[in-house]
Amino acid sequence: MKLDTLSLKYVQIFFVVVAYWIISILTVFVNKTLLTSDKLDMDAPMFIAWFQCFVSAIICFTMSRLSKVFPNTVHFPGGNPFNSTTIKHVLPLTILYILMISTNNYCLKFVDVTFYYVGRSLTTVFNVILSYIILGQTTSISCLLCCFAVVCGFFLGVDQENLSGSFSLVGTIFGVLSSFSLAFYSIQIKKVLPEVSNQIWLLSYFNNLYASILFIPLLAFEAKELNNFSRMFELNFLFLMIIGGICGLSIGYVTVLQVQVTSPLTHNISGTAKSCFQTILASFWYNQWKSTMWWFSNAVVLGGSAAYTIVKNREMEKKYRPVVYSRC
Repeated sequence: MKLDTLSLKYVQIFFVVVAYWIISILTVFVNKTLLTSDKLDMDAPMFIAWFQCFVSAIICFTMSRLSKVFPNTVHFPGGNPFNSTTIKHVLPLTILYILMISTNNYCLKFVDVTFYYVGRSLTTVFNVILSYIILGQTTSISCLLCCFAVVCGFFLGVDQENLSGSFSLVGTIFGVLSSFSLAFYSIQIKKVLPEVSNQIWLLSYFNNLYASILFIPLLAFEAKELNNFSRMFELNFLFLMIIGGICGLSIGYVTVLQVQVTSPLTHNISGTAKSCFQTILASFWYNQWKSTMWWFSNAVVLGGSAAYTIVKNREMEKKYRPVVYSRC
């Protein structure tokens, strides 16, 4: 019995969402293992970020070359990463990208995976603030109330994490910096995409290539740790590093794919649900049992984030609905 078109669409959506969840969660757990595992004992978050950017750049370069040799089989947007105009427009974004992934790694190093989502939950709040400062965009009272709920959930989560004895001030600060840089990056990416013909893969290629180069002088800060690390060429370590690089590149692709087969609203709700599942999975995986109030703080953050997404989506629909009707 053949599936009809609608059934095939639902099957496609299911597998895309599952792929997004698996890759996103796997990325977090792989990086956490690299950063804190006693078996690896590696204290070099920037080196891990550099290596994963390097792997991503190599994959994109290979795809770019293959697309020219096998144009009917491999499709990858073409572009010269060393064009002076391209460098001028993309390089500032790459600096933000480096800040974003570096602070993210430092946050993940110092906080538990169970607290990771709450520790980086202020992205929406910073997005609202930066959109007003940079773009002059105002936000409705309803959205501000949702942001207020996220902030309350964040501070409640910090309080409960402190009571449980696993709170890390350094990790939380890096989480806030990661939230800020991610929000800033998300705003700036809209300005830079037209400079690369709105090709997300091409921008990812350039970003990872430039980051691979710019990270090199920063590795001097971790020279001591790298010199003392004895497992640099062990297969287990290299395997995890390569998997992390592949996941880091893949998450960008599956994120865009999920938006394409569903909608921005569904994508954000899926991301919120994924974070909830990730937190529960981490509590079992690392055998970390939390209090009722700790879980309530997570629920407040998740609820505030989901509510913001839904409210914002409805406001956008109301804003653009007259335009759509006028063209019919």
